[in-house]
Amino acid sequence: MDLRRQAVHFVVLLATAVAAPAFGQTPPPTMAAPAAQSPKSIPDFSGIWVHPFLGFENPESGPGPVRNKSRLRSGVSNFDQLVGDHTNPILKPHAAEIVKKMGEISQSGLAFPDPDNQCMAQPVPYIFWNFEITFLQQTDKITMLYHHDHDYRQIRMNGRHPEKVTPSVHGDSIGWYEGDTLVIDTVGVRVGKHRTLDRFGTPYTEALHVVERYKLVDYAATMEGLARAGKEWGRVPSYAIDANYKGKGLQLEFTVEDEGVFTMPWKSTITYGRAAHTAWEEFVCAENLGFYKTSGAQYYSDPNARGPEAEKPDF
Repeated sequence: MDLRRQAVHFVVLLATAVAAPAFGQTPPPTMAAPAAQSPKSIPDFSGIWVHPFLGFENPESGPGPVRNKSRLRSGVSNFDQLVGDHTNPILKPHAAEIVKKMGEISQSGLAFPDPDNQCMAQPVPYIFWNFEITFLQQTDKITMLYHHDHDYRQIRMNGRHPEKVTPSVHGDSIGWYEGDTLVIDTVGVRVGKHRTLDRFGTPYTEALHVVERYKLVDYAATMEGLARAGKEWGRVPSYAIDANYKGKGLQLEFTVEDEGVFTMPWKSTITYGRAAHTAWEEFVCAENLGFYKTSGAQYYSDPNARGPEAEKPDF
């Protein structure tokens, strides 16, 4: 990728928000409220969690996400050539054709525009690829910070989806606790140019419905999940997990359904370890426009695709 990213290091001073554990509890949209849960029993997701892999993990069983047909000699996914398996039975025929077309673009040596390389806010579940996340748990909402591009989501606790949802990039998300598990239900994810569901250009419609389940898991389960992810994607070495930390890790299991694109619901997992560093670091997306102006290279399949730019600073 010829994106140039500049790291900006800073400590997030949000002690008040972090110190307040996530109280409250909300029912799923169509169910009665569950019994009240003691604040002490609500899981504490504080800290920086790292997932040092580019894509989604395969589920242990059942239908899973589109996988990369382009592999390295080691057998793991080839980061530099994203060719989605359009024969995955989860895809409806028109969706399979789109995935096939995106794969052909990758094989041609060009890149197809996607939310990340266009410096766009990223939809659910595409955004789950982020290498690092952190949670700010409060009584009425949870804010999730993502490592790249200042992206974040806010999940309303103790709420329901409105009868008529106004589509937005991250969708309308509500959350509740089921014992030691945080459940997040998202609908109303806005579609648009260059917005895809995953790294392979898989499309989605406004019928998209995503359910996330976050749970702390023991050290052995964390290592098992990270090993499973590494067999599919290969580890990105610049994102280090604390080798001395033997406590619990974090695991996300998410379910995706969209009758406009998929033949069936499918699942995937993301396993996070504790990050080796404690200061939150953000990466700002900035396209290297000089590369295109001086080299004359055609990098994207869409000649009009490029990151945001300004003729003069806005400060």
